[in-house]
Amino acid sequence: MTAPTFPTEWQALVDQAASTLRALALDETAKEKFCNDPLLRPYMHKVSQRYVAGQTVTEALQRVEQIIARGHAASAEYMGESVRDEAFAMAETDVFMELVKAIGQRNLNCSISFDLSHVGSLVDSELGYRNARRIALAAAEINREVMISMEGIDRADDIYAIYTRLHQDDELHNVGITVPAKRHRTAQDLPALMKLPGRIRLVKGAFLEPEGVAYSRNSPELATAYRRYAQELLLSGHKCSIATHDRSIQTNISDLILQERIDPRWYEFESLIGLGTEQIDQLQAYGFPTREYAVFGQEHFLYVLNRIAEEPIRVYQAILDLNAG
Repeated sequence: MTAPTFPTEWQALVDQAASTLRALALDETAKEKFCNDPLLRPYMHKVSQRYVAGQTVTEALQRVEQIIARGHAASAEYMGESVRDEAFAMAETDVFMELVKAIGQRNLNCSISFDLSHVGSLVDSELGYRNARRIALAAAEINREVMISMEGIDRADDIYAIYTRLHQDDELHNVGITVPAKRHRTAQDLPALMKLPGRIRLVKGAFLEPEGVAYSRNSPELATAYRRYAQELLLSGHKCSIATHDRSIQTNISDLILQERIDPRWYEFESLIGLGTEQIDQLQAYGFPTREYAVFGQEHFLYVLNRIAEEPIRVYQAILDLNAG
């Protein structure tokens, strides 16, 4: 089923609306208002339910069990970013430790994902590293991967440095990294990251960024770059996740995998809950390894706005969700 689209003549306005949503997603003052105002918060929760697996570890793992029952691996992320208080960063890290423990106790085929700024990297880079190391060590004990998410381009150098340190200093090879195809710097970053054994999660990239540093979201250049990087990863035999809902890219990559007879141990297709469910189920039915990504928690402002911005027609769905029930 193809997603509905706006008329071509509306495209400039649609792109402007998407950029506005992405800019709002990065506005920490707006986030504070929507997430904590007692009048606004219930509406934000209603819109988020389509994209979010719940608010607690227990609720998230119930969704993870459903994902696994459909034949997919899962990934769980406790949402949050831009923490600037050390005590809060430590408390949020404890939630990730609880998540890892629960996944191990239930023996779920589920990785753990997180933002470094959620666990303290903006307070102090060393704090972010130590908390990431705690999570990765706990996950290694239950033989599970952890995936570091990407954030704004101003944080990329620190994220890649901590990721490299976890591999080179701690030999935590269960740690993976998210790489956005839209950034021009990825042409240099990807070869360096491929020298480390962690899984590379290739995404288009959701953040609003200037044209000088990134391709626009709907540009043919971004689609071309994504295909090129995916092919490079797959043909190299490096562990990777093809994380996109773009059906044409999924088809092209599927054809490449079959043509080159690429070992399924080294790749997977990934989708986010609430998005592309039919597509990921179909890929799984065709025999490709698949993973569905479930986020949970109350800090869903940035995440949900970026999901809506990817397909601005989802604004209409959000209005319907607000009025449901």
